[in-house]
Amino acid sequence: MTRSPLPVCGPEGPLRATPSAQGPPPVRAVLFDFGGTLFQMRSYADRIRAVLRRPVGEREMDQLLNGLEKGLADPDVVEAQRGRDVSSHAHRHAFTTWYSSVRELAACADALYAQLQAPEHWVPYADTRSTLARLTDAGIALGVVSDVGWDLRATFAHHGLDRHFSSWVHSYAHETEKPDPVLFAHACRELGVDPAETLMVGDHPAKDGGAAGAGLRAYVLPAGAAPGAPRGLDAVLRLAGPAGVGRAPSAPRVEYDR
Repeated sequence: MTRSPLPVCGPEGPLRATPSAQGPPPVRAVLFDFGGTLFQMRSYADRIRAVLRRPVGEREMDQLLNGLEKGLADPDVVEAQRGRDVSSHAHRHAFTTWYSSVRELAACADALYAQLQAPEHWVPYADTRSTLARLTDAGIALGVVSDVGWDLRATFAHHGLDRHFSSWVHSYAHETEKPDPVLFAHACRELGVDPAETLMVGDHPAKDGGAAGAGLRAYVLPAGAAPGAPRGLDAVLRLAGPAGVGRAPSAPRVEYDR
């Protein structure tokens, strides 16, 4: 049995204190989630119009989106989400089951899923590029840890961002999901850093914030940012603190893809 990197705690705190005169070690590596953290899919309305290949009015689109929202509570859809990210097959099944819960979209379910794997359908947030560049320039090692059903490297390469990363941990390749410590530990080993020197950044409190259970630090972004909008990744630069990344004289310039 692998021993947890965290101290055993009672209700009030650690049973055995670990004294540290200098505080936590500097951040030497940052791990990023993918969707909702560095990238976002183009809007569902745009995606649906692309696969239906016909004009779709606002009233009809609203009905289709309402159908997808209602489908999230469908028992078959809910069941399909269990273990969604532990294999490519499970991932595809989960999404196509959801799309098919809307009768008008059932015939397009495979096409909608194909969009997920198409790099051009993903949009980096406005501050993704500058944040990764500043971390790289500061010598911070970067990795991706994502619950996903396919290899993400083509998407990062399409947007010219793959060069920043030295570790790629895809849940389906390890047959498990975050917050399983196996995924975070694997990324740390590949980057040659200790978990205590590593920051995990994501948008899911349980999955990404769960990195703390593996001995990492974690920063969870609020949900809801629109594709191509600023994500608030400047906070990551401040959290990387000791390396000097977050002490720039002015805020990073936000660049929008045109």
